[in-house]
Amino acid sequence: MTNRSPFLISALAFGFAFLYVPILLLIVFSFNESKLVTVWGGFSFKWYGELFQDEQLLGAAKISLLIAAMSATLATLLGTMAGLIMARFGRFKGRTLFSGMITAPMVMPEVITGLAILLMFVVLEELTGWPDGRGITTITIAHTTFAMAYVTIVIQSRLSQMDDSVEEAAMDLGARPLKVFFLITLPIIAPALVSGWLLAFTLSLDDLVTTSFAAGPSSSTLPMVVFSSVRLGVTPKINALATIVVGLATLAIVMAGYIMHRQEQQRKRAMQRALAEQDAL
Repeated sequence: MTNRSPFLISALAFGFAFLYVPILLLIVFSFNESKLVTVWGGFSFKWYGELFQDEQLLGAAKISLLIAAMSATLATLLGTMAGLIMARFGRFKGRTLFSGMITAPMVMPEVITGLAILLMFVVLEELTGWPDGRGITTITIAHTTFAMAYVTIVIQSRLSQMDDSVEEAAMDLGARPLKVFFLITLPIIAPALVSGWLLAFTLSLDDLVTTSFAAGPSSSTLPMVVFSSVRLGVTPKINALATIVVGLATLAIVMAGYIMHRQEQQRKRAMQRALAEQDAL
């Protein structure tokens, strides 16, 4: 057994504490009776009750969840197609330009991205009449634009590690490319699809800068409402809201991990059965 350096253990402990202790404190103080965020006044669910009576926060949360789900789904679809092109089409003409256009939102400052998207919507509205103002549709398009880049990287990485011989064997047996994709490729890259969707969902739910450029008066998202309220002083309702978001995110991660683990076990058992049948022949 390799002896671990005390420095490495200390650095690891400090890193985890730096990341998770503030979240744990936030969760603890969400059950605080006192109005003061940093002063403990006793255990209470008071602020959760007030949170569920705050129509502005609840409305913003519904809008954010709707936009995050739609943009994550669109980003996963487009990112999967882009990842397939990057991983399977080899060195085609314009590959460098195509790759640069995909990864640009990842390295571009959010202010520049948001401003560019706003100008695009303004020009489109002047030329075609669409979109008619800013709202959920424009925010969804904006979020899909930058989230697709991250999904593409995830899918491309998974496809580059995939054994092509499985697909080639299926096509040698007469399966068409579309059938091979849905019956073989898609189940194999399913964990990457789930990971990409969750990543895109989180990025959309968390975004503030780009959303500020694409949002309208009646489409304020949760980060926008929280940011505007925090400037006037943090209330325990924000702690309660953050605790619920952390709980939902943790539940989603656990469920996704469980599903991916089951799929991986099923794939391994299927491969073992296929090898056993081949040996029997």
